[in-house]
Amino acid sequence: MNVLLAEVAQATQRLADAGVPSPRFDAEELAAYVHGVKRGELHRVADSDFDARYWEVVARREAREPLQHITGRAFFRYLELQVGPGVFVPRPETESVVGWAIDAVRAMDVAEPLIVDLCTGSGAIALAMAQEVPRSRVHAVELDEGALAWARRNTEGSRVTLHHGDALTALPELDGQVDLVISNPPYIPLTEWEYVAPEARDHDPQMALFSGEDGLDVIRGLERTAHRLLRPGGLVVIEHADTQGGQVPWIFTEDRGWADAADHPDLNNRPRFATARREVP
Repeated sequence: MNVLLAEVAQATQRLADAGVPSPRFDAEELAAYVHGVKRGELHRVADSDFDARYWEVVARREAREPLQHITGRAFFRYLELQVGPGVFVPRPETESVVGWAIDAVRAMDVAEPLIVDLCTGSGAIALAMAQEVPRSRVHAVELDEGALAWARRNTEGSRVTLHHGDALTALPELDGQVDLVISNPPYIPLTEWEYVAPEARDHDPQMALFSGEDGLDVIRGLERTAHRLLRPGGLVVIEHADTQGGQVPWIFTEDRGWADAADHPDLNNRPRFATARREVP
């Protein structure tokens, strides 16, 4: 075994002992980052090229600094995004939310679908929608200026139109015209603070995590925004915590102008997002 692979094995054990959820992946990703290679090429790094800075970044990850903050990048569907302090790091479970939305938009008989991503953060959802629905017109809204700076970097040169504003009052000029509204809003109850993983609790913006006593305050507001923005027959897609399955569809009720409200599972078969259709009069 070459020097780097031996060091990766040691780092894997250190990260596991620190409670890092994916210690081998993270140890390999950090090694690839420091040595400027892909994870599958670690065995090609000559012993003489081992870089001792590897142990500096391992120590940061051991202290539960997010992997993506250390490397400055996050992967989401087919995208590589710039991330760091001040922006929510996109999570793998959100990929299944976006996958459902992309399929739903493709199934619409609309030449140039109009899509709005509320609480965009890094811009991950908006960029994925723009990339995978080629003729779509995508607008993304973010309130937090720290997150907005990252979204600007990621959306530069893309077809995403970025807006600085409050998701609850955003884009009145698009009222009644939007085909799909999608959001990964804050949804953690304030009462759950101590149970949140340190990577999120200590490093993600609080505004991106917590939303009132039951975690549903922002989603209740987004229900009104989505109803205002969507055309009749348009769709809303909202991510939520796996513990909130069954609660969120009840926010999108018939008496508030919605039809077909339903929950959907993620890849682990846990309830992960809710969808509803704006009623056609």
